[in-house]
Amino acid sequence: MARLFRESRRDSSHSSSSNGFLPPAAAAASSSSALPSPFPDLGIALSAADLREAAYEVLVAASRTTGGKPLTYIPQSSAAAAPPASPASSASSASSASLQRSLTSAAASKMKKALGLRSSASSMGVGSPGSGGKAAGPPRRPATVGELMRVQMRVSEPADARIRRGLLRIAASQLGRRAESMVLPLEFLQQFKASDFPDPQEYEAWRSRNLKLLEAGLLLHPLVPLNKSDSSAQRLRQIIRGAYDRPLETGKNSESMQSLRTSVMSLAGRSHDGTSDGCHWADGFPLNLHLYQMLVEACFDNDEGTVVDEIDEVMELLKKTWVILGINEMLHNLCFTWALFNHFVMSGQVDIELLSAAENQLAEIAKDAKTTKDPNYCKVLSSTLSSIMGWTEKRLLAYHETFNTSNIESMQGIVSIGVSAARVLVEDISHEYRRRRKEETDVARSRVETYIRSSLRTAFAQRMEEADSKRSSRNPTPVLSILAKDIGDLAIKEKNLYSPILKTWHPLASGVAVATLHSCYGNELKQFVAGLTELTPDTVQVLKSADKLEKDLVNIAVEDSVDSDDGGKSLIREMPPYEAENAIANLVKVWIKERVDRLKGWVDRNLKQETWNPGANRENFAPSSVEMLRVIGETLDAFFELPIPIHPALLPDLTTGLDRSLQLYVSKAKSGCGTRNSFMPQLPPLTRCEVGSKLLFKKKEKPQNLQVRVSQNGTTNGNDPLGLPQLCVRLNTLQYIRGELENLEKKIKTCLRNVESAQADITDGLDIKFELCQAACQEGIQQICETTAYKVTFYDLGHVLWDTLYVGDTATNRVEVLLRELDPVLETISGMVHNKVRNRAITALMKATFDGFLLVLLAGGPLRAFTRQDSQVIEDDFRALRDLYLADGDGLPEELVDKASSQVKNVLPLFRADSESLIERFKRMMVESNRSASKNRLPLPPTTGHWSPNEPNTVLRVLCYRSDETATKFLKKTYNLPKKI
Repeated sequence: MARLFRESRRDSSHSSSSNGFLPPAAAAASSSSALPSPFPDLGIALSAADLREAAYEVLVAASRTTGGKPLTYIPQSSAAAAPPASPASSASSASSASLQRSLTSAAASKMKKALGLRSSASSMGVGSPGSGGKAAGPPRRPATVGELMRVQMRVSEPADARIRRGLLRIAASQLGRRAESMVLPLEFLQQFKASDFPDPQEYEAWRSRNLKLLEAGLLLHPLVPLNKSDSSAQRLRQIIRGAYDRPLETGKNSESMQSLRTSVMSLAGRSHDGTSDGCHWADGFPLNLHLYQMLVEACFDNDEGTVVDEIDEVMELLKKTWVILGINEMLHNLCFTWALFNHFVMSGQVDIELLSAAENQLAEIAKDAKTTKDPNYCKVLSSTLSSIMGWTEKRLLAYHETFNTSNIESMQGIVSIGVSAARVLVEDISHEYRRRRKEETDVARSRVETYIRSSLRTAFAQRMEEADSKRSSRNPTPVLSILAKDIGDLAIKEKNLYSPILKTWHPLASGVAVATLHSCYGNELKQFVAGLTELTPDTVQVLKSADKLEKDLVNIAVEDSVDSDDGGKSLIREMPPYEAENAIANLVKVWIKERVDRLKGWVDRNLKQETWNPGANRENFAPSSVEMLRVIGETLDAFFELPIPIHPALLPDLTTGLDRSLQLYVSKAKSGCGTRNSFMPQLPPLTRCEVGSKLLFKKKEKPQNLQVRVSQNGTTNGNDPLGLPQLCVRLNTLQYIRGELENLEKKIKTCLRNVESAQADITDGLDIKFELCQAACQEGIQQICETTAYKVTFYDLGHVLWDTLYVGDTATNRVEVLLRELDPVLETISGMVHNKVRNRAITALMKATFDGFLLVLLAGGPLRAFTRQDSQVIEDDFRALRDLYLADGDGLPEELVDKASSQVKNVLPLFRADSESLIERFKRMMVESNRSASKNRLPLPPTTGHWSPNEPNTVLRVLCYRSDETATKFLKKTYNLPKKI
């Protein structure tokens, strides 16, 4: 240790300027100020210089009485002239008192080794006398431990000389009396007068200090509490107050001094057991601690703040004062620990050895705390440890601001001493802890977890501010995206720099840290998501950044907790998912809904304007369908251009929406056409033929046609939306849409392979089907085919079918007229309808004409009557109708025509049968189908429309149109059917 002692005068000039426990030289060099004293305030105006000089007086007095020979006063100049290693032949050599003992080599300091402190450079011979150093004018080292203590405590030479003279006078007048049996302030007041001081001001300050010491030690903080009625205390209080108004005459055995002595000795002689012969003036709490702390400060070099090399000798001296100050090992450990920690703080937190030594001492305190319940000790212990803990926590609760790579080595010690202080406070002082001890609270882990969470929250808030300031026109990245990256970097720094240290006390330090960051960022993200209304590039970027950050944080937590008892489940439960993908998905679903709703609105508007004009394009389908598929294609392109990682997951939502839009288009396209039932005629009432009359009507009479139900849209002009060309356009449109669905499916698969989030086998096994639209197209094509066929048959050709065919004379009005009318219809269908649905349209027309043909035979009204001989004409006509669709092999397949004509072919034989057999057949079927019926009483069979030779209503209708007496009489007798409507 290179200690540069100042000259005595310089020391003296500084002796009254110190503040607290901080040495002036250290204060000038230190970047940090001393901590406030943890000891209770004395409640009296005693400065640090006053306490330091009083402590020095106690030290000198205690050292004097422990030596084997009486104390001799040696002027400082004589001591300085003597060789440091050789005893002088003067009076100093005759004295073996402790203060005059030569200093030993610090290299042998046991205490420094025990505290983990290294010896200073001066003890290794650097710049010291005899070391062979080249330094010019090496600093003078103190020759004795007494001189070292004087310099360390910044006591001037004149003050030191006065103290020694005073003690010699006291020793001469009170031979053999020990220091602990004296009240030093009183004795010094007795020995010195104003002439012993260089100026009145110094004397007055000295006299005032001693009076205040008496007041503090005997009245304010006595060892034994005062009785309010104690006359000695009242008298002493009056004397001291009077001395402030009228100076006390010191240095004499005056009456005032005798009165002072009487009061002081009466109070100082009191003890707890009443048997002590000592004087108790400096051992009351907390005065004794304030005085002893001044002595402990002498253990630290005034310039460097480090522990002096001569710590062993200094400690021996300090222990001699214990009997006077009422100090024991526990209080010493507490004061010394505080001093070590305070000097570490004053070093700017760079002297790690002091921190380590304080931590070692704190281990002793922890042992002491378990063995005593002394209230004063517990009080000062709590105050001291709270002060240490308060300082450490101020830094550890925001350790990211306190520590970095340049000072990280001090963090271990600061955490350790802070945690140790907390453990003693909680486990050994806290009554609440004792009551709840069964819970086995881990104080260290709990405190470290608090440090981690607090510091990470503070660091997060700072990163928030920094991220906000980073966003600018040059850097348009969203704030939360910037923050996500910064937090990711912070988590890595935490894991690599701080967590290895904190793991000593908390095995899941990294996990707790990332869980805290996860929660902080999650709160910001939750607010961000709550305010979202639409999907934007910034939104997607933020959510993707959040998703990446979450995965990084969870990975760190999982790695950190692999060896934990629960495998990290508790930590993971503390990290509820951000569900960034869900947030993205919800926004995309909103986007999809908006697009789909827009498309549905487009369908409604455009189909109201659609004319189904066959001349709109060469392919004869509606332009609106082309436009709709174009919009759908653009929607798909826009979807796959969204910068999201979950296209495959959200694709079904989009395709379902598009499928429903297409279904809506198809439904509306077919809804205005009506159905086959819209054009099916209402059957006329049953009648019987008038035998023998000719079925001729006058020219002015119109035949009673079957009533046909026509759609409200039914018109006959060229713009008729239900005209044959328009119906063909509708048919082609549905076929066009159905064909384009396959192209849409291929497009989707191609886009899916090209998106950022796609995997190699993303489309393998993927079944993309527009099922609703497919089904709607299939159903719509069938419906339009049937509608077209029945409209043509029963509405467009109704004048031929109902007004001409077999009206009057069967042989005259045959099927040729109907065939001529059907030819242009078939040409139109063949020329306009798409080849994939052409046969379906023609097949539907064929079925409709067959139904119409059969309906003329079975429900043609009273203008029609058939004989058995007409059956051949009817069969020939039907054969001609079949041949129309066969077209000599160029038309429909024969098996298809046979299947469609089977119903007519099954019914035609009834027209060849005689009336008697038909009547018997009818009666038999009626009895079989109706148990309550008899051959004499038959109910009228219902009209089912399912014409068959085995169906009673079909047979009955053949009889109704049979022109012979047998049939007419049967119908008249059985059902009383009229001849006319």
